[in-house]
Amino acid sequence: MKYRSTRGKASGQSFESVVLEGLAADGGLYIPEHLPSLPADWQTAWAQLSFPQLATELISLFVGDDMTHAEVERLVAKSYSTFDTAQVTPLVDLDKAKNTHILELFHGPTFAFKDVALQFLGNLFEFFLERRNAQKAADEPTHKITVVGATSGDTGSAAIYGLRGKKNVSVFILHPKGRVSPIQEAQMTTVLDANVHNLSITGTFDDCQDIVKQLFG
Repeated sequence: MKYRSTRGKASGQSFESVVLEGLAADGGLYIPEHLPSLPADWQTAWAQLSFPQLATELISLFVGDDMTHAEVERLVAKSYSTFDTAQVTPLVDLDKAKNTHILELFHGPTFAFKDVALQFLGNLFEFFLERRNAQKAADEPTHKITVVGATSGDTGSAAIYGLRGKKNVSVFILHPKGRVSPIQEAQMTTVLDANVHNLSITGTFDDCQDIVKQLFG
């Protein structure tokens, strides 16, 4: 499985490299060069899988040779153990007769739907960095990453809870002072892990976002 930039100047990248790089050097987003095929029997074989089991099967289609199935399974289990229900994103019946249901995406640690992605992403960062550092030469510097983001509330808290305490990962989140909800501000600013840095900016969310854009040129 290889990835290319939506702007066309980068291609042939591995899953591990695009996870750690984020945006492509040309400013594009990484997408698979080819979409993987589902197993021929996926409709029956996957019909009764739990959320973690189904997530493991789907994610495994996109990692190529960078992770084994067992490694994906372990990270998925670790990531979604932070949710308050084993179903992770339960599908609740509203009206069975009308086949009407609602998917609940608020069971993660910050109650935001973004927990579904960011709880897993934080563990991916840590997994790949630990493996790179275990394989590096003695005189080679430690591999680390820094995550910088701007938020109006839910993205910042979800990112912080996904990255807090992760080895060799630092996170800096900018939020507009007095312009996020008290709950979301408390979620961000009461996290005391050494790798988490909250920056309160006088201005609006757009001002925070402009600062981040300037950092990335």
